[in-house]
Amino acid sequence: MAMEHDPSHSPRVYYGTELRRLRELAGLSQEALGKLVFCSGGYIGQMEVAVRKPQEELSKRLDTVLMTDGHLLRVYEMVKRSSRYEEYFAAAAELQEMAEAISQFSPLLVPGLLQTPAYARALFEAAQPLKKAADIEAMVALRVGRSEILDRPTPPLYWAVLDEAALRRSVGGADVMSEQMTFLAGLVRARKAIVQVVPFSAGAHALMDGSLCLMTFEDAPPTAYVEGSHTGTLIDDPALVARYSLAYDLVRAAALSPEASLALIESAAEDYANAPSRAVA
Repeated sequence: MAMEHDPSHSPRVYYGTELRRLRELAGLSQEALGKLVFCSGGYIGQMEVAVRKPQEELSKRLDTVLMTDGHLLRVYEMVKRSSRYEEYFAAAAELQEMAEAISQFSPLLVPGLLQTPAYARALFEAAQPLKKAADIEAMVALRVGRSEILDRPTPPLYWAVLDEAALRRSVGGADVMSEQMTFLAGLVRARKAIVQVVPFSAGAHALMDGSLCLMTFEDAPPTAYVEGSHTGTLIDDPALVARYSLAYDLVRAAALSPEASLALIESAAEDYANAPSRAVA
């Protein structure tokens, strides 16, 4: 669902309000402006209602076409500075907050929205060993805080498919993993998330080469987000999003049922609880 159209709400809402004002002042429809700046009219509309984050190069083209003397580029810089997340992930994080449904596949890790503080901390410490402890704790708080999405009165439908490797790779040691698996099972039992596991026995599947997050919205087309180490890409091309959606459906079909997946997660939790505790990055 789009943010309130109040320019004081955030720099991104202000950008959208200004874009709409300037477009209407120029007497252009969303479709007409999109053609002039080499994007779709739908994309223009999504920026205007703050569903999509503006981009630097597009802001430059908009300023040129609308003859605004760099105004939108300056507002874009405000939007960029206002984000709490890494630039490559910021737009995806904001879209997750507005999505009606989030469908995620993770080949190696428990997804961020489902992580415990200890699990997230172990990941950050392994990825950035020279970071100060205070910075690590700030990153943990930011990531764990995102899970409030699932606690809202009307949360998005959240469906995660995990490769079994996400359950078996010990992150932070047995104690951390036992807590993480127990927490994950608790979310499922509380009906806050649907979680399926693709077992090793399933063999090859359609998304072995990376993570995927699909998001659908009330008033905007669906979007896909693919992520690697320190990089991520939002995809809104309808044909490509459809291909990712099919791949997700194939992986979901290859996974264990939600009931069998829950049993496997709880079994993993028990295995870790009974294992000697040892820190593993």
